[in-house]
Amino acid sequence: MTIPTHWYNILADLDFELPPDVAAPGVPGKQGIDPQLPLGLIRQELSRQPLIAIPDEVRSRYHQWRPTMLRRATSLEKALGTGAQIYFKYEGGNLTGSHKLNTALAQAYYYKAAGAKKLIVATGAGQWGTAVAAACQAFGLQCQVFMVRSSLEGKPYRRTLMELLGATVTASPSTGTAIGRRFLAEGDKGGTLSIALGEALEAAGEPGVRFCAGSGETYSLLHQTVIGLESGEEMKAQGAWPDVVIAGLGAGSNFGGMAFPFLRENLTAGGRIRAVSVEPAACPKLTRGRYAYDFTDSSEQTPMQKMYTLGYKFTPPAMHAGGLRYHGTAKIISALYDRGLIEAAAYQQRDIFASAQLFTAHEGIVPAPESAHAVHGAIVEARRADERGEHPTILFALSGHGLFDMGAYRAFMDGQMPEEIIPSEAIESSLAQLPPQPDAATLQTVAS
Repeated sequence: MTIPTHWYNILADLDFELPPDVAAPGVPGKQGIDPQLPLGLIRQELSRQPLIAIPDEVRSRYHQWRPTMLRRATSLEKALGTGAQIYFKYEGGNLTGSHKLNTALAQAYYYKAAGAKKLIVATGAGQWGTAVAAACQAFGLQCQVFMVRSSLEGKPYRRTLMELLGATVTASPSTGTAIGRRFLAEGDKGGTLSIALGEALEAAGEPGVRFCAGSGETYSLLHQTVIGLESGEEMKAQGAWPDVVIAGLGAGSNFGGMAFPFLRENLTAGGRIRAVSVEPAACPKLTRGRYAYDFTDSSEQTPMQKMYTLGYKFTPPAMHAGGLRYHGTAKIISALYDRGLIEAAAYQQRDIFASAQLFTAHEGIVPAPESAHAVHGAIVEARRADERGEHPTILFALSGHGLFDMGAYRAFMDGQMPEEIIPSEAIESSLAQLPPQPDAATLQTVAS
């Protein structure tokens, strides 16, 4: 098994165009692709080529831990007494402990080539911040991270690792930006990824300083397809092929990275592989959100994207899967879901941690809370298949390890982990605050 030489671009195989980004109301001239993006990333965002070459400098860095392990979960199968075959692809074996490094290295490479000296990012649970800190270290860039305060307090050693890699870490909301001060004044002490994104964007205004996004942009999903591409080759080598592909869903890079190469068979060769995204019931974008234009962060200044969203003002509870607390979903995944090309499920965190405990005991890996959503989704699929008398092959993405999440596991073991029930009224209240939706004439102008 070798590392892929190219990323897979799903846009090449879609028979529809993604809805265009549009300017925020009252902010003229800020629509479409951010002109501060490196040209290499802009080309990837617009490309309709099915395969895009991985730069040699990035691929050589991948060699530090790729290809990653794909394994059949035979012990878990036995514990479940299932007739399903369950495989998983483990992305937690690199320095940062998650899949995020796949795109962080690529982005740092392109930003460095474009003359950037420093990258500023926002992170929820810390996986993206850690990945960018490592990538900046690799390519000689400075790094500043705005980390959601509730996650930073729950996972302090994420901060330690980022600082060990040379990054500066700031708890969000902070007093260092106008956006942070605004939310602190409004009483929001715990923060959200949307607020952290707004702070990072505000701070990235100096020459040579650039903001980079971790999981929602089309090029970020592109870079993550090394996961699914490797998985396909490894499955073939083991004489197997998935009926169902599963991954957790925050903004979408982990799910897209695993699912897109398999969806290619559906899109081009009449395949019938089911792609199931799993999100937390406490932040159910696809299962309870609305497909609408919304802000990607709390600054209300950046171009709006059409996505499945709970509203940019939605504040999810401080659940343990901090990396899945983003209010919206990548526009490409939203479009696929809107057309019925992928599926979505949402589960409560106590059920998810119970599955993570079972997986840990039988497969010897502690999943990150975000990754545990995929574990639980696979177990649910296997049990439902048994009830139907079916024996599918299930493949899921184990996107990272949970060794920084012992506080969450301790809370679960001690019975201190609450269920997070989001009332419909809370979601409807947030959705009622969506920005004005662009009319058909505006969309036509932007698209042309």
